[in-house]
Amino acid sequence: MKRALQLAKRGERRVSPNPMVGAVIVKDNRIIGEGYHRRFGDAHGEINAINGATESVAGATIYVTLEPCSHYGKTPPCVESLIKVKPARVVIGAVDPNPLVAGRGIEALRRAGIKTTIGIMEGSCRAINERFFKFMTTGVPFATLKFAQTIDGRIASVTGDSRWVSSPSSRKFVHLLRSTHDAILVGAGTIIQDNPELTVRHVRGQNPVRIIVDSRLRIPLEAKVLKIQKSARTIIATTEQADPAKKRLLQEQGIETLQIDADGKGRVDLKKLLPELGKRQISSILVEGGSAIITSMLKEMLVDRLVIIVAPKILGKGIDAVADLGKRYIDEAIRLVYRKVYRKGEDIIIDGHLASQSSFLPP
Repeated sequence: MKRALQLAKRGERRVSPNPMVGAVIVKDNRIIGEGYHRRFGDAHGEINAINGATESVAGATIYVTLEPCSHYGKTPPCVESLIKVKPARVVIGAVDPNPLVAGRGIEALRRAGIKTTIGIMEGSCRAINERFFKFMTTGVPFATLKFAQTIDGRIASVTGDSRWVSSPSSRKFVHLLRSTHDAILVGAGTIIQDNPELTVRHVRGQNPVRIIVDSRLRIPLEAKVLKIQKSARTIIATTEQADPAKKRLLQEQGIETLQIDADGKGRVDLKKLLPELGKRQISSILVEGGSAIITSMLKEMLVDRLVIIVAPKILGKGIDAVADLGKRYIDEAIRLVYRKVYRKGEDIIIDGHLASQSSFLPP
């Protein structure tokens, strides 16, 4: 199963919204086949392992990180192919949370007389597909909140200058992080202040969808995110306060505008935005700020994973990474559970999840 997990991870950045899946076939204590889900729309891990087997799979044991699918999607059901090759046993890491599967693949294997073992290295098998598990369980995209700050918690100076808080190594890491998510989400202020492209220029990978939260459509029509729609699509989430004429101009450029109800402060209600993104098969988002978006995401407890880049710099006065969350006592603080802490160039990367948001994460 460890080897199957290693194989599964090779599909990262290529298979979304599908899960990463790895499979290993063992016969007479020898590995006779290996495979993984290489890209969305292609054969799944079990099928690639079977097709690559060096001898008959009959009587072998197949180790697979996720329950074999039992429904027709982009490809035929994997469980049917497994039953045809007649393995003696199938060892499954985790049950598939997809309602179209959710135990049906396991039942089919057992009905066919194939011994089935479930839950081997389950925590690791769920962890590599945390985005998939969240999306399938809730219909809401898995949300990673990322920001770079100085040691004293500033994401920009008093003038709004934020280039560059973090080191070149960290900026390349951010592009890699972008490539593992279906979409990037930022506020209109970030576009107006920095005019970013929000692509993955520094690494190999597919550009995510760019989502701009812009309650009043303040974004300039000359912004870079509006200029490269063929390689990176843009969606602007706005409210009824948006100028209809500007909305038409954006739509003529191929920009999708998504009208969302406003919250109590007249801003796009993020709680209502995320399910709408899920309906568009966006299963994961990387939230990159600015401060208002960061604060809203935390205040509404919409964050699943937190990635904080801490640079060895002190600004004193500046723009806070996180503004007022309404917490008045230490006991009310939002708790972060570490996943890992490590160094990237000059910076420290803190990677964790909110203690209260771990119900779908591995036990």
